[in-house]
Amino acid sequence: MIHIKELQSGINIFKALSSEIRVEILTLLSNHGSLNLNDIAQKLNLSNGAITMHIKKLEESGLIAITTAVGKHGNQKICYLNEDLLTIELQNKAAIENFYEYHIEVGHYCDFHAEPTCGLATKDTFIGEFDDPRYFADPQHINAGIIWLNKGFLEYRIPNYLKANQEFKELQFSFELSSEAPSYNNDWPSDIYFYINELELGFWTSPGDFGGVKGIYNPDWWPTELNQYGLLKLLRINKSGTFIDGFRISDVTLDDIGLNRKSEIKLKLALGKNSDIGGLTIYGKNFGNYNQDIIARIIYDVKAE
Repeated sequence: MIHIKELQSGINIFKALSSEIRVEILTLLSNHGSLNLNDIAQKLNLSNGAITMHIKKLEESGLIAITTAVGKHGNQKICYLNEDLLTIELQNKAAIENFYEYHIEVGHYCDFHAEPTCGLATKDTFIGEFDDPRYFADPQHINAGIIWLNKGFLEYRIPNYLKANQEFKELQFSFELSSEAPSYNNDWPSDIYFYINELELGFWTSPGDFGGVKGIYNPDWWPTELNQYGLLKLLRINKSGTFIDGFRISDVTLDDIGLNRKSEIKLKLALGKNSDIGGLTIYGKNFGNYNQDIIARIIYDVKAE
């Protein structure tokens, strides 16, 4: 996530976004996961020379990153989004919000249901065998850094340490997600649903199960023919509704969930039954393009005495 707290610090990004062509390039990378320069030029009906200048501006701003891969006709420059979320504070806040933040390893699920294709791995090795859901109950699952399943769900317990004079203001969850296809498929839509305490919040459609370019943090032994990275998503639930990356996905609010300081909080990521089921992959530390586990943030207000 790129978080601009002061407008002056974001000038390079604002300049990069001032071009319609550069915005179109970002849209292409968002839809396809990654593209080489030739692909981008062909899709925009521009020459490679014209595209190169725009790519350089986007790379300098930090909005995209470039890696080199060996292709049929020599080395190719592969472009992909460096970050999936851009937030801008137009007004400095006088006070810092009260919040707790927890980092939850993707293998620390408290409940699951998995159907093939499925599996999990630590930073060192696969856990058990591919497509055998029994290994999701193996004690080693707590060390998993990547988990994939075609159907089912993963559920996580979120700590609740609010005090008697505090009340929930917003829940935030950040995670790197993609679909799940055999091997990988960059065009493989999947509706991934989110729940708090079994209340459905809404869904986000993952465009694909991304591969072809090695994930930045994947261990060296991770096979190149498997999926490589996901997209970083931010789920927010407050008193106005539920949002993914700032876009409303439902009108479910914190009041609908009914949380208090004694509440158990369970976050579930699940595949739908009557929609696009293209699986779920969740990336933690040592995998994908973001070196993070699930980040859970609880923002709260202090009640007036």
